[in-house]
Amino acid sequence: MKYLFSSRLWRWDGAATSWYFLTVPQNISDEIKDISSGLPRKGFGSVRVKVTIGNSVWDASIFPDSKSSCYLLPVKATVRKAESIDDGSTLQVALLLKDIT
Repeated sequence: MKYLFSSRLWRWDGAATSWYFLTVPQNISDEIKDISSGLPRKGFGSVRVKVTIGNSVWDASIFPDSKSSCYLLPVKATVRKAESIDDGSTLQVALLLKDIT
């Protein structure tokens, strides 16, 4: 299952480091929850995905966020640097669910 969407990159500041995330839109998050219900989950209820942003493609996991009821996609520093993106950038994302047939 593949999804295309746009989302704004945002930064979460932790005690030791900052993390950057994209929020998967509500309608897509709801569909992913439905599709993946009953399947074995990884840590924190994550779902494995393949992500494409610009020319960058990588394997990642999306994590459920109890505050927004959406999945969150962490965006690693190597991708942010390669694509010249920073906090507040709106990105076009292709998200392919893995391990789901």
